[in-house]
Amino acid sequence: MCEMKHSNCNMNNLIHLVTMVTVLPVLLLLILAGFPASIHCASTSRPNVIFVLADDYGFHDIGYHGSRIKTPWLDKLAAGGVKLENYYVQPICTPTRSQLMSGRYQIHTGLEHSIIWVAQPSCLPLENPTIADRLKYLGYATHAVGKWHLGFYKKACWPTRRGFDTFYGYYTGSEDYYSHMRGCFMPGDRHCAGFSEGYDLRDQEAPAYQDKGNYSTFLFAERAQRILESHDPKKPFFMYLPFQAVHGPLQVPEQYLQQYKDIKDKKRRVYAGMVTCMDEAIGNITQRLVQLGLWDNTVLIFSTDNGGQIAVGGNNWPLRGWKASLWEGGVHGVGFVHSPLIPKVKQGTVSTEMIHVSDWFPTIVAGIANGSVAGLPLDGFNVWDSISKGVPSPRTEILHNIDVLTTPDLESQPTFKSYLPRFNESGTYNTSIRAAIRMGDWKLITGQPGNSSWIPPPEAGIVPIHPVEPVGKHVWLFNIQEDPNERFDLSGSEPDIVKRMVARLQYYYSTMVPPFYPPGDPKANPKLHGGIWTNWE
Repeated sequence: MCEMKHSNCNMNNLIHLVTMVTVLPVLLLLILAGFPASIHCASTSRPNVIFVLADDYGFHDIGYHGSRIKTPWLDKLAAGGVKLENYYVQPICTPTRSQLMSGRYQIHTGLEHSIIWVAQPSCLPLENPTIADRLKYLGYATHAVGKWHLGFYKKACWPTRRGFDTFYGYYTGSEDYYSHMRGCFMPGDRHCAGFSEGYDLRDQEAPAYQDKGNYSTFLFAERAQRILESHDPKKPFFMYLPFQAVHGPLQVPEQYLQQYKDIKDKKRRVYAGMVTCMDEAIGNITQRLVQLGLWDNTVLIFSTDNGGQIAVGGNNWPLRGWKASLWEGGVHGVGFVHSPLIPKVKQGTVSTEMIHVSDWFPTIVAGIANGSVAGLPLDGFNVWDSISKGVPSPRTEILHNIDVLTTPDLESQPTFKSYLPRFNESGTYNTSIRAAIRMGDWKLITGQPGNSSWIPPPEAGIVPIHPVEPVGKHVWLFNIQEDPNERFDLSGSEPDIVKRMVARLQYYYSTMVPPFYPPGDPKANPKLHGGIWTNWE
């Protein structure tokens, strides 16, 4: 008997059920009433979804943004899809991934400060269903290939326990592209004292030692294609493909460097090769989808996880700032959607509707997969009609973050209880707290936003600009529509707008949960676990 997807299964199935009325009267009544229960039709009527997430990929570093770096496949896909030019992510890795997976702002999951370091007993809270959980419920085959970085200290945190049928990749935030080894690092030397390096590449839940020595971009692209080749076309799939590229360390096979001999800056040259290698991998995967006859019913979404890291070759020109900052260079992401399912009139267009990474959860589950997100406390919006039809986005504001732990002494206050009074009981927001919010065209930044420079790509021959802010300044206001590069601070001339946006920050932080940022645990040491990074609880 077919699994029912509301009223979309064919009449023969309904007739068959009617003949069973004496056996299944309750089920029949539920179906006739349109009750979804737990019975959904796993058919190709639901589109396949492949979500490609590039790591530390700079705003400037895609061909259609004027880059010297060659990205022919990404350019082609974006040109035939919908480019998202008012699209935002978080400034660093874990927060973007947590919001993508949960549809919730990081202030509502306790992950508002920093990332999850390898030795921390932390993960995306288990009470939050993931996008994979919801899609699996709808009948999707779910696959994750690449970087997890949402915690692994206990097995319940692993991707194979968070809704994914299969996982091939690594749990931590960065590692060697060939050896798949990494050491322990966390601010504060005591957290990693005595730690050895550990191996981190998994096939399902077992270490994939057989792939040691192979470049990760190749491995992930090959695994993605193998999954597609073995996929049952009668069942929809969700493939989450968070590449290691182009996060440091800077490593790439020699053949990808030849075309960038003219780039004198070594870091930039290697980074450029890594980008082009990733672009080729994405091209190979899309070609395989076409060859397998899956492409016409597939939605491909491409996104970066945060701004480019200048220190390791990335670039966000002409935007201000870089990875880990609250300036546009840290949060204004590269993104596009390509699918034959998008009406032809919208293919090859640019969307300037406001979209945030937290929107992908409801957009994919409800907008693309025709599921439900009812009852979930989401911060994201379903923006599928904005992308596919060009209607106004339901999103009018973005909370970039509120982080009360930007400057504490992490060594002396591991529980951070002494900082909780900074959650203002008086109802007046403390503008020394690191935060940023977008409301319509306006963006307000408070506290310490991070590096504020404008850094052109080294090959451009343009002199970088390093502004000097007045001592004690902790409020900035910009009209992003008119000033996308944040050159003109209007906080002094628009006090009413500042006041209104500060009040909105106060509202958000009245809803936030205290940040969970535990100290490193010595039990995480790989030498206690056979030389691998794995759970220790």
